[in-house]
Amino acid sequence: MSPSASRVTIHMAASLDGFIARKDGSVDWLETPDSYAEGETMSPEYVVAFLKTIDCYVMGSRTYETALGFEAKGHGWAYGDTPTYVLTSRQLPKTRPSVAFHSGDLATLINDQLRPRYRNIWVAGGGAVAGACLKLGLADELRYSILPVVIGEGIPFFAGLDKIVPLHLVEVRAYKSGMVALRHEVRREAAATA
Repeated sequence: MSPSASRVTIHMAASLDGFIARKDGSVDWLETPDSYAEGETMSPEYVVAFLKTIDCYVMGSRTYETALGFEAKGHGWAYGDTPTYVLTSRQLPKTRPSVAFHSGDLATLINDQLRPRYRNIWVAGGGAVAGACLKLGLADELRYSILPVVIGEGIPFFAGLDKIVPLHLVEVRAYKSGMVALRHEVRREAAATA
């Protein structure tokens, strides 16, 4: 597959004020009691079918540790058998064969290793990773799931991003849970002139 046939999507769930976790990394606020009667229902069948379209995940070490914590509490491993690349320079437990650790350059990983092998690459966690992907021009698409809660302070969605990244809104969906999902394409031609 040619690298141009692949797509890198940054996806994150965040509070309305743009935080992906509290300062201590906790995400206890992810489940909210809100209800929006006019929203769509996300059926389990839809979720399973959608997750099958993702060919690999990229995440930071703290996101990986959070996922391991969810698994330890009986919530399961959210990424199934899909290849998962964890960006870290630390020694972390490898609990399944689908997990690989990477401590080198992010652009080299995505452009030279992942794009030639995978069509649908999802950056699934870490504000620093999301910020670096945008800063380096690696992302094609951004999906932002906004939960109906304001937490005041925490880890920002795009940590370390120091430039404007023009986007084009492609889709907006509201769900019965009160979550709003936004999908944007990264505008490369505008980003090059900004």
